[in-house]
Amino acid sequence: MKLITFTVPCYNSAAYMDHCIETLLTAGDDAEIILVNDGSTDDTGAIADRYAAQYPDIVRVIHQENGGHGEGVNQGMINARGMYFKVVDSDDWLDTDALDRLMALIRETSASEEPIDLILTNYVYEHAEDNTHRVVRYRNVLPVDRVFTWDDIGHFATTQFLIMHAATYRTDVLRRSELSLPKHTFYVDNVFVYQPLPNVRRLYYLDADMYRYFIGRADQSVTEENMIRRIDQQILVTKIMADAHDLELVEQHSKKLALYMYHYLSIMLMICNIYLMMSGREENQKKRTELWKWLKENHPATFRRMRYRSSNVVFLLPGRVGRDIDLFFYKWIRKIYKFN
Repeated sequence: MKLITFTVPCYNSAAYMDHCIETLLTAGDDAEIILVNDGSTDDTGAIADRYAAQYPDIVRVIHQENGGHGEGVNQGMINARGMYFKVVDSDDWLDTDALDRLMALIRETSASEEPIDLILTNYVYEHAEDNTHRVVRYRNVLPVDRVFTWDDIGHFATTQFLIMHAATYRTDVLRRSELSLPKHTFYVDNVFVYQPLPNVRRLYYLDADMYRYFIGRADQSVTEENMIRRIDQQILVTKIMADAHDLELVEQHSKKLALYMYHYLSIMLMICNIYLMMSGREENQKKRTELWKWLKENHPATFRRMRYRSSNVVFLLPGRVGRDIDLFFYKWIRKIYKFN
């Protein structure tokens, strides 16, 4: 059995996928790399096949009709042979020194009767437009370099949450969560890092700057223009997350986990609100109203928490004042993090 599976969804990635794959290969024979060619029309498939021929014990290739990023991740989960599972996008890469530390941790703990369910690491925004970078760490909220449970976590900052790039799941945890991401939908990475959380019991925060998140290409899904254009997909993902768990039940088992999951949902709702407002289109203002109505009717406890409690959520205030505060907050955070 392999210790880890890296799944790399690839769509027309020929110009940059080599860098990604070369960093993953440094994990050695304990790793497998699944390259999912998602209906590419360039040389992506040929490059993937070349790596599989060169490294037959490490690299496998799945060629599929275009199904989107989520379907690439789904195929990786279905076919994974590794004890742990990590998604690495084809335009990103891993720091090899940090990857060495991750592999050492997995080798050390893999035989434990109580294995780690979720390993968290830092990630780095690599900004293409000005060649700068910004590291996102969790030292303020997670115990460092030791096993812990949800009861041991601190309070996440307003804009702080666990994204896919930080997460390495035990594969069995993902399968127990019955995770299946929707096809042809952007932003499903949020579902990936949210839905399995109640199945996570033992966590480890490895304080290493491992994932390098390349940001700044005009065709990326997180550009402001694309976020507005694909707002219906953002709304869909937010609804999938809200439907995934009854957070009142989660709270009965772990108040801190429920608090964090409410927090994450509040950020997703704020993102929907921001881009619906920024579009300036009347139909999107109606969608904003409809989204809150849907939440109230389907998840009244979550609705009340989002609207009327401020201890762990982004502002999300109703009315014009609320919209102005949300927009100000978004522009301030965007200036600091340059996330699109």
